[in-house]
Amino acid sequence: MRAPPRNIVVLTGSGISAESGVATFRDKDGIWAKVDYREVATPEGFAANPALVHEFYNDRRRALPGVEPNAAHRALAELERGLEERDGRLTLVTQNVDDLHERAGSANLLHMHGEIQKATCVACGDVRDCRADLSIETACPACDRAGGVRPYVVWFGEMPRFMGETMEAITDADLFVSIGTSGSVYPAAGFVAEARALGIAATELNLEPSENAHHFTDSRYGPATKIVSEWVRELLGGSQPTG
Repeated sequence: MRAPPRNIVVLTGSGISAESGVATFRDKDGIWAKVDYREVATPEGFAANPALVHEFYNDRRRALPGVEPNAAHRALAELERGLEERDGRLTLVTQNVDDLHERAGSANLLHMHGEIQKATCVACGDVRDCRADLSIETACPACDRAGGVRPYVVWFGEMPRFMGETMEAITDADLFVSIGTSGSVYPAAGFVAEARALGIAATELNLEPSENAHHFTDSRYGPATKIVSEWVRELLGGSQPTG
C-alpha cells in the first residue's frame, strides 16, 4: 500500500473563493467579461488612467470584509496542521489576492499574484498593509511622493512573485495539487507539467476539467467546498477538518 504523501504543494485559483462570493475572472460571467483587463490590470493601464485602476481595486478591497472563508479554505488549513503533526509540510501557493486563506488559518502561504490589502510605491518600492482606498493623491508613507502608490498585485506583463520558492517546494514534494484554476494562466498553469517531469503525482480538484487536465494523474470534479473537504479528510485518515 502506497504511503500517504507528506510534502504537498497546493496551487489555488479563484475557483476556491467563488463559493465565498468572490468573483472569478475567466468564467463567462467573470470580471474580465465585464472589464477590459488592459485598462485596469496592466502597467500601461495604470499609467494611462490611474484613477480608473484605483476605483477598480478600491471596490474589490471594500468587498473583502463582507466575505468569509469557506469549507475548502478551512480544510486546507487543517491539512497544513495535520501534515506538520506527521513531520510533513504543505506549501500553499495561491493566485488569489484575497486574504481568505489567512483568515482560515493557513500559515505557509505564497501569494504569487500579490495581495489586494497591501500597497506598494513605484518610486521607492515600499510595501505595507493597506485597508483604505487609494487614489492618485495618496502619498507614500516612506518617501512622501504622491501618484505612485498602487495596489500590491501582479498585473499582466509582470513577473509573479515567489517563483523560486514555488519551484523549490515542487521539487521537494511528493504530491502537487491544483484547486479551482482554469489552467490557462502561465506560469502557474505550467506547474503541473514541471511536477510530472519530476515524476511527482498530481491531483486536480476543480469544478470542471481545466485546460491542462490531461497532465494530472488523479482528478475530482465538483464544488470546492465539497471535494476539497472530502479529499483532506481522506488524506488525514478520516478526521473531519475543523473550523
